[in-house]
Amino acid sequence: MLAFRPLDAAVGVAHQLVTALTAAVDPVLPGAGAAVAIVLFTAAVRLLLVPLTLRQIRGERARARLAPRLKELRDEHRGDPARLSEALSGLYRAEGGSPLTGCLPMLVQMPFFWIMYRLFASPGGSTDGLFGVPLHDHWLAGPVFGAHGLVFLVLFGLLALLAWWSSRRMREAPRLMRLLPYGTVLFAATLPLAAGLYVLTSTAWTALETALLRREPPT
Repeated sequence: MLAFRPLDAAVGVAHQLVTALTAAVDPVLPGAGAAVAIVLFTAAVRLLLVPLTLRQIRGERARARLAPRLKELRDEHRGDPARLSEALSGLYRAEGGSPLTGCLPMLVQMPFFWIMYRLFASPGGSTDGLFGVPLHDHWLAGPVFGAHGLVFLVLFGLLALLAWWSSRRMREAPRLMRLLPYGTVLFAATLPLAAGLYVLTSTAWTALETALLRREPPT
């Protein structure tokens, strides 16, 4: 029980924040205040993670710059994994990079996603919704046609559009890698609507960061 107290406290803080945002948005967008509050909450989380994203981008550029040297070390120590690991660690240390840097933004996001899931996972989590669809609803929990199905189909369509854009930027990657962005659509199909909105907002933020911060140099 003690292990869950920090999480329960975080869920309580998130509930207060989302409730305040909902109250502020509802007069402008009646009936969609909680959904907009989730979008704003997610955007705030991603804004806090911008320094980690910049560090991730620097790490990616460092790894690209070190690629020839990394290949040399792997060839040199092919039969000695311990020496190879030591040589790679020394190289990353000397260049100020790390192979784990690219995982930091995703890892830091996981607690926030879990908090949002816990907040809206049960019918008692929220009485608000989006165009009449409760935020705790799943795609297959209601009629596939009508307002319920349409809200989820629009969510899936936007995620598929973002996945298509991301896949196009990975045109030099193996085909399987280019299919990975579409996993967000399948993931959202298993989540409550609130968590799906979190995934959509975070994915859109990532696409915006990619367009602004990871622009390909002119050829």
